[in-house]
Amino acid sequence: MVPLLLVLLLALLLFGAGFAVKALWWIAVIVLVLWLVGFVARPKGSTGRWYRW
Repeated sequence: MVPLLLVLLLALLLFGAGFAVKALWWIAVIVLVLWLVGFVARPKGSTGRWYRW
């Protein structure tokens, strides 16, 4: 019974880690797209940086 529980726990941990990594990839892609849109749509009279910092 204990080996079965350990295998199930390991599968649950790997599934959770896989979901978290996939979610982080989607967040990274969204941030990259927003950065590219801001880079292309920056104001014409500025120094080239569209962000404040």
